[in-house]
Amino acid sequence: MSDRLRLGVIFGGRSLEHEVSVVSAQHVMDAASERFDVVPIGVTKAGAWLTPEETQRQLDGEDEAFRKTLELEGAEGILSRPEALKGLSEIDVAFPLIHGTHGEDGTLQGLLELAGVAYVGAGVGTSAIGMDKALMKRIFTQAGLEAPDHIVVRANQHWSKDEIASAVEASVGYPAFVKPANGGSSVGVTKVRSREDLDSAICVGFQHDRKVLIEQAIEGREVECAVLGNDDPEASPLGEISYTRDFYDYEAKYLDPSTKLLIPADVSEDMARRIQDLAVQGYRAIDCAGMGRMDFFLTPDGRVLIDEVNTLPGFTPGSMYPQLWQHAGMSYVDLIAKLVDLGLERHKERTRG
Repeated sequence: MSDRLRLGVIFGGRSLEHEVSVVSAQHVMDAASERFDVVPIGVTKAGAWLTPEETQRQLDGEDEAFRKTLELEGAEGILSRPEALKGLSEIDVAFPLIHGTHGEDGTLQGLLELAGVAYVGAGVGTSAIGMDKALMKRIFTQAGLEAPDHIVVRANQHWSKDEIASAVEASVGYPAFVKPANGGSSVGVTKVRSREDLDSAICVGFQHDRKVLIEQAIEGREVECAVLGNDDPEASPLGEISYTRDFYDYEAKYLDPSTKLLIPADVSEDMARRIQDLAVQGYRAIDCAGMGRMDFFLTPDGRVLIDEVNTLPGFTPGSMYPQLWQHAGMSYVDLIAKLVDLGLERHKERTRG
């Protein structure tokens, strides 16, 4: 019998980032197999859990498109196949790779804690805050970090169009971004340039969440920093996003070949240290653990504004988070192993008593 740790990689899920999750997971499983006994645990687009055997059969299918989408006819929701949840009892530690809602927002982390399973990454509260941009920005600003001006509109507020427009013009201005408070990969995000654009953009946002964030569009560079650790986190070198589309939307992130990750970012040493310090400050402010990618705007006049934290960043070898640590000298496999160690360390702290 193997004495290697059994690493359960949980991926797929109900969010619009399902395919991104499946691709990330396949890379992680391939690399992790060097050091762990990998147990694949898939979740379909309808939210049904697959057994490790069912998951592997789908990944081994001949149709490449099918291998990026997990499906099981007639099964919906986590309770539709409780026998599949037994896969959690076969692992020593979980690596959650379900992006977006029902995976990155604290719900999956809560399930793992109820099951007594150690897992990689941020805990329940931090994951929830990291997904909710309105709460996240409130905490960042309370911690002394500067964020873009914004307002929050709720579906049950019953504001008139003119009231919303007046609020935007008083505190945010144009251009602005309208985005679901909870979501990822820029899904549901619209750039607006006048009050005539607002209503339709807000309607799009409400299709994805009951809260919509209307945020000042910042003229500046988009710089990212990877943070790794629990109580003593470290900041990576900086990276920068270069793209040709109007903003960094889903197409720019995943489909446009002209999008580039520039590592290291072309900034002075002093500015790099400043942003790294802010990244760690923001990471600690939300009590993050394991990993987090901290995203910033760097304006032409030298202001640094925090945009958001991604507690479960893209994790293919070509994604920004692993690339930043590779530039710092840490291989993809070593990064996975380090995250597993951090997850086990935090699990021991939670279960101490």
